[in-house]
Amino acid sequence: MTVHEPTGDVPTEDPRPDGLRSADSLVVVNTGNGKGKSSSAFGMMIRAVARGWNVAVVQFIKSGDWKVGEEKIGRELGVDWFAFGDGFTWDSDDLTNDRAHAAQGWAKAAELMNAGEHQLVIFDELTYLASFGWIDIADIVDAITKRPRHVNVIVTGRDAAPELIEIADTVTEMREVKHAYQQGIRAMRGIDY
Repeated sequence: MTVHEPTGDVPTEDPRPDGLRSADSLVVVNTGNGKGKSSSAFGMMIRAVARGWNVAVVQFIKSGDWKVGEEKIGRELGVDWFAFGDGFTWDSDDLTNDRAHAAQGWAKAAELMNAGEHQLVIFDELTYLASFGWIDIADIVDAITKRPRHVNVIVTGRDAAPELIEIADTVTEMREVKHAYQQGIRAMRGIDY
């Protein structure tokens, strides 16, 4: 058995800053080129449901035909689930159609958020709509900024715009160190979807 030497000091002081306060809601952004952005958001979805919150998920790239595991469990837990994507853009036969689905999805997402019926809304892969130029980032930022005070928002996707990062309370950047794709391994049911 290999014994590993300690790599750092054990924290002995509380690292939290003084004067912490409560917030009515938070905006969380999970971005970066690494795996786990949506998975993290769905972990928070489960936490919110366990607290008795109403939760909605709007997916902008993933197709409703994919039948992903997180949708299955989300629906079983009573999460309102909407998929507006047609799948990966590189598989698309008509990007104009994809853009129309994105606009429809964003309209529904903004409506859900503004209705205030959910304590948590997850906008899965919303960053792509802005980075592809399908939805103006100013419109996204404005809607999130003007949401009802009690509505928490999680946004996932690569290349989060600086404007979105600016309004977020928590931003996590997932960094890819190694990925199974690089070894020629396909996405695995139960791990990747």
